[in-house]
Amino acid sequence: MRQFAVDEKGKETKEETLTKCSFVCSEDCVLVVGNLNEEADMFAQYGQLENMTRRMIEHNASTVKDDFASYISASPEEWFRLLLQQRPDLLQRVPQHQLASYLGITPESLSRIKRRVLQGTTIS
Repeated sequence: MRQFAVDEKGKETKEETLTKCSFVCSEDCVLVVGNLNEEADMFAQYGQLENMTRRMIEHNASTVKDDFASYISASPEEWFRLLLQQRPDLLQRVPQHQLASYLGITPESLSRIKRRVLQGTTIS
């Protein structure tokens, strides 16, 4: 799933303040929609569920914080190398313009980075 916003010209952007965000699932997935009041009731009734959920949120928040810290200090090429190392499958599954948007660059810049990084490298 990817999250993005659209600016006044209809171009995708990471800036969420321009418009409401959109979510698009590129592949089949399961989407769970909840209600905060029902969630509070469930947590009150099942204390272990609240504890488990809190631990999962803390773990995910820590990962997001680490990823964000890396993102602001890394160049798009470094991000592409990391993506290639950790999630090479995405290069085959996600359209290039979406990867470029995720990296905060144009599809043309991503193409140049890919060519430079992948020269002599084989992706399996």
